Amino acid sequence: MTRDLTQLEILTELEDTAAQALDRHLSVAKDWHPHDYVPWDEGRNFAALGGTDWDPEQSQLSEVAKAALVTNLLTEDNLPSYHREIAENFSRDGAWGTWVGRWTAEEARHSIVLRDYLVVTRGVDPVALEHDRMVHMTNGFASPVDEDALGNAGFLYSVAYVTFQELATRISHRNTAKICDDPIADRMLARVALDENLHMIFYRTLCGAALDLVPDQAMEAIDLILENFRMPGTGMPNFRRNGVLMAKHGVYDLRQHLEEVVQPVLRQWDIFGRNDFGARGEQARERLAGYLESLETVQIPRFEEQRDRALTRERERGPARNRPKSPGNPAPES
Repeated sequence: MTRDLTQLEILTELEDTAAQALDRHLSVAKDWHPHDYVPWDEGRNFAALGGTDWDPEQSQLSEVAKAALVTNLLTEDNLPSYHREIAENFSRDGAWGTWVGRWTAEEARHSIVLRDYLVVTRGVDPVALEHDRMVHMTNGFASPVDEDALGNAGFLYSVAYVTFQELATRISHRNTAKICDDPIADRMLARVALDENLHMIFYRTLCGAALDLVPDQAMEAIDLILENFRMPGTGMPNFRRNGVLMAKHGVYDLRQHLEEVVQPVLRQWDIFGRNDFGARGEQARERLAGYLESLETVQIPRFEEQRDRALTRERERGPARNRPKSPGNPAPES
């Protein structure tokens, strides 16, 4: 039976793995420039510079595309909070510190390109978008799990969380591209999604190494993460409304979360085939198995039944009568 390791001991033991994963990332990551993905010839001045302010008729995006793009952008906007969380739970020295800085710099391009695209194409109301950015960034990002519950597992929790979150974000960006009906948006979001996938691979590698090093501690962190998983945009203005719209129209829903995010990562780590867990790890794995069964047999079918009924009602009423409010002009919360 192996003893639990402190966070510092785990970071020290995994330093070489982090260095190797960083080297691999730098060897395959390609530099790109946000300005190359924005149709600047569509831009024009707003009223402050003698032009015309935004009007809903100027947008060529569907309501679902608007909801998805605004949600994805505001999520990316909160990078300072994510940087703080990662920096506090990793290290600022050696390969860890280099990775934290590199990851932050790469992630910053995502909000730059998404905002430039939306403002230049007048896809959403830039005033409402800026208001929501101020609210969301002021509130910041907080872990969905109470710090007391994490104990000595801050790093393990963080590395498990970002593994699933980066993959979820990648899928959300790719599915958003499909509903934008715009080849420029498709190219832009494909580029952003590629970054997210490479980031996921780094974190998945480190969490897999942590499972080999401290299987029980890592398994407990993974179970804690998945049973309390929340996307980082939770809490942003209109998150619930836009999230429901996105889930209803296939941008990101519970089945995608289970089948395209959770299950592939767990298979990669061989969670249900491993034989190196002690009593605590086994208990955590059993809890996770029960939770996944509940997702598959209860929560997902319930969601899909409700979604199908809602879509049927929409078709019966017709698009004009059932058009949701634009994320740029949100209706008051009920």
